[in-house]
Amino acid sequence: MEILILVVTLVFELAIAVYSIATKQSRSKIKSWTRIAMFIGFMMLILGKVVVWDFTWGLFQGLLFILAFKEIVALLRKQTHTPRYKAFSTIWKFLLLALTVVVTLVPVLLFPQHRLPQVTGPYAVATATYSYVDKNRIEEFTDQGDNRFVNVEFWYPEQADGTYPLLVFSHGSFGIKASNTSTFTELASHGYVVVSIDHPYHSFYTVSEDGKVVTVNPEFMQEVNDANKEGVYSLGEFFELTQKWMKLRTDDMDFVIDTILEQAGQKKDSAYERIDTQKIGVFGHSMGGAASVALSRERDDIDAVVNIDAPFFSELLYDKVTNELTAKSEAYTIPLFNIYSDDVWIQLDNASSYIANRISNKNFKGAYTVYFKGAKHLSLTDLPLFSPILANLLQGGRTASIDKYYAIETQNELILRFFDYALKNQGQFAPKATY
Repeated sequence: MEILILVVTLVFELAIAVYSIATKQSRSKIKSWTRIAMFIGFMMLILGKVVVWDFTWGLFQGLLFILAFKEIVALLRKQTHTPRYKAFSTIWKFLLLALTVVVTLVPVLLFPQHRLPQVTGPYAVATATYSYVDKNRIEEFTDQGDNRFVNVEFWYPEQADGTYPLLVFSHGSFGIKASNTSTFTELASHGYVVVSIDHPYHSFYTVSEDGKVVTVNPEFMQEVNDANKEGVYSLGEFFELTQKWMKLRTDDMDFVIDTILEQAGQKKDSAYERIDTQKIGVFGHSMGGAASVALSRERDDIDAVVNIDAPFFSELLYDKVTNELTAKSEAYTIPLFNIYSDDVWIQLDNASSYIANRISNKNFKGAYTVYFKGAKHLSLTDLPLFSPILANLLQGGRTASIDKYYAIETQNELILRFFDYALKNQGQFAPKATY
């Protein structure tokens, strides 16, 4: 729809320019009525809900209004003289206006209207946001000596009795806590309390309850980007970086879970009082998935883990003598569900950072693993729904061949079925190997 509106608008403006050149008129009633009709037509699309209006349409709607208002004034004004016609002026005005139309539609093209993924559960879903301050940790990304804070958002059954398993989510590098909102909503609609964490300075941006805005740390961003390039870091340096990242992430998740369990014991509000503190699952995308696996090794109250497209950084060992990464030999006994895209699947058997993830790793022989063929790394988040262009840019211009709704809705269904099986003892879990 967005591209169609752009094309139609440019065609109409080109027709106006061609008509002006052909008739050698800079002003005409046809031009005026065409622009007025364009504004009225756009408003009818909004009223008819063909175009779902939001703030991203604001600039374009404002431009159409200004053009229409200008033409209404021109029609009402008595023309005392005929302006001198200049073809060159008509051409450059068209080009300038065409550029303006494109610019005003950039927000819509970046964030096009889309349908939300299906929510299949019986419960209405409510949300709540909180900021937790960890008085036992000093923020390492600043020199102010302030305590580290973590922002979280809850998705939970709004009108339901009883208590429900707690699921804690960690986003990927430069992600945000809302990265998999469709997943959280689907899970909450089936009777789960889901909390997603913003890791300050690891997330693209986060806003605390008091309005404090924190954006991603440039040095962290550079570390991650360089870690994905060959020759920037030695293998030993890469290993140390991954352990540093895991320490920050698991400390955040550990603190959040402890805080939630404490608040749940006090039952201060509806989000906390719905939590079954005896059933806890963790999951995450990319670095968040790696942190989820790591945290499950540290806590004995985690009952199930979902790893979305991440290496098991916490399962690696570095041998300085041989300069090699090896996998730990300790068996993993917690129910684990791995979900992989093309980007990770092709690395499982040849990248040293994924050596612990390999299907042949006997320490993870009980894990469930599925592969979304044709999916890219961000296909397993909501971003391709909200901004296909931005998702492709962040993936180096690589476009996923899998249908974006099939990918996220199938993933949501599988995660729900896994947690139902692992935390609620409902049904069986026997996913296909490839989707």
